[in-house]
Amino acid sequence: MSPADTSPSPPAFEYSPRTRLVFGAGTLPRLGGLGREIVPEGRRALLVTDAGLLKAGHPARAAQSLTAAGWEVAVYSDVHENPTTGDVDRCLAVARELRPELLVGLGGGSSLDTAKGTNFLLTNGGAMRDYWGVGKATRPMLPLIAIPTTAGTGSECQSAALIADAVTHQKMACLDPKAAARIALLDPELTLSLPFGVTAATGVDALAHALETAVTKKSGPVSTLYSREAFARCLPALNRVLQQPNDLAARSEMLLGAAFAGTAIENSMLGAVHAAANPLTAHCGIVHGLAVGLMLPAVIRYNAAEPGARTRYAALVTHAGLAGTHLSEAQAIDVLLEHLVATLKRAGLPPSLAAAGVRRDQLEMLAAEAARQWTATFNPRPVDMHDFVSLYEAAFGGG
Repeated sequence: MSPADTSPSPPAFEYSPRTRLVFGAGTLPRLGGLGREIVPEGRRALLVTDAGLLKAGHPARAAQSLTAAGWEVAVYSDVHENPTTGDVDRCLAVARELRPELLVGLGGGSSLDTAKGTNFLLTNGGAMRDYWGVGKATRPMLPLIAIPTTAGTGSECQSAALIADAVTHQKMACLDPKAAARIALLDPELTLSLPFGVTAATGVDALAHALETAVTKKSGPVSTLYSREAFARCLPALNRVLQQPNDLAARSEMLLGAAFAGTAIENSMLGAVHAAANPLTAHCGIVHGLAVGLMLPAVIRYNAAEPGARTRYAALVTHAGLAGTHLSEAQAIDVLLEHLVATLKRAGLPPSLAAAGVRRDQLEMLAAEAARQWTATFNPRPVDMHDFVSLYEAAFGGG
């Protein structure tokens, strides 16, 4: 390093990928064999999915692959969106009767989280609240294969189960390395059957993950690689998919980008966008991906006042080829917001919280809850209840 070079050294870190990625169109039939690779002598597998996917036929194909490889398969298909402790308890009852050696989560983040939550309780006992936090499981957990059918949460590459308390609606993030999927099976053909609304909401969520993980206090060299690649893939691919739903190449880019964004979360965490979105889902019934999208522009403007975050946002813009390096960071932020707002509009998001049905007299209550969210502590710019009121006010008017 020359005397004139004042750039900071990269922070110290450890990186040990926990999840093997198997990616490609038409890879679902490999499921049974992959299960055999990680549990050679296993006999029973529990497939966790939802009723909507049963109609699409994906669980039947997954079960067929497992059966062909010698697995006895039970299917739990009663997963609900934003799973609660009640969802986990019902799945747990099926798991206890089956006594599986392998778990398979097939679906969106809700199915994957329900499978992970079931894994916690089946192997370690107790209740989900006992695992709220980091590293609280003391016993080994069952091998899990995660098969996402939406390009959104990135849960297939994370060690967290997000489960809401059935009574308080408080979302509990239960993180433990043992909960991470052994294999994430990424078959973009499974996403072709998604309706427009689900494609839009989950795609916006993936885009938000890429943007948030790029700037959090925990971001580092590894998460930065995944954040930038996720953003560069998801932004153009989401716009293509929204206009051409059967574009398999774009669906592939979205699915891979969402997995990369999920890996970035595992190494960087999230920030104020998700802290503000969770109360909107819990109290206003706004689908998570839409809630995230409604808050995203306001939080980017807020965070861009912090020099480090502004630099990292600008680097995303350059890496994605949205603008050249000749632009100032402030100009790059403008370009980012211009593309983002256009994408959110194409995704059919309401233009404001008010248009989404949120009442102004709810904003302080929402802000108080947002300030208590764990992810708020990782935001690059400090954010308290009063700041969240301002963020909600900005989004309330669409600005």
